[in-house]
Amino acid sequence: MAYKDPENTILLETTKGNVVIELYPDLAPEHVNRIKELAREGAYDGVVFHRVIDGFMAQTGDVKFGKKGGASFNPSRAGMGGSDKPDLKAEFSNANHGRGACSMARAQNPNSANSQFFICFDDAGFLNRQYTVWGQVIEGMDNVDKIKRGEPVQDPDSIVSMRVAADVE
Repeated sequence: MAYKDPENTILLETTKGNVVIELYPDLAPEHVNRIKELAREGAYDGVVFHRVIDGFMAQTGDVKFGKKGGASFNPSRAGMGGSDKPDLKAEFSNANHGRGACSMARAQNPNSANSQFFICFDDAGFLNRQYTVWGQVIEGMDNVDKIKRGEPVQDPDSIVSMRVAADVE
């Protein structure tokens, strides 16, 4: 499959099917760089969707505690970790947290995003200008809809692989 901008397209394979995400480097250059860097390292492969709220969003990306088979995998702590890279400075914008929006999770500090992210199921405009939107699902939202719900999720779905399209084609 040929994508408009393979360097800024993520191919996300989940246990529920494939998802294609268009990245927004103009909107959130540092966050897009981090997502691509971690994807290229294989850091997201095997990471569970640890917090999935019906009508809201599916959260994943804890490469420390949420990676199945990883040295520090701990389902009860999934969502509390990040990567070994420094936290990112917020890149808030007017982009809407609509259905399919991909945004960075963070702690209370606006500059604490690291590796965790979420995909919105429905409009979550109340998050606008408070979280960094870095991409949009352009294919496979029906597969995102199938991800098992829970806080925390029992026997969660996970990312099988996450790649930059330019590296696959």
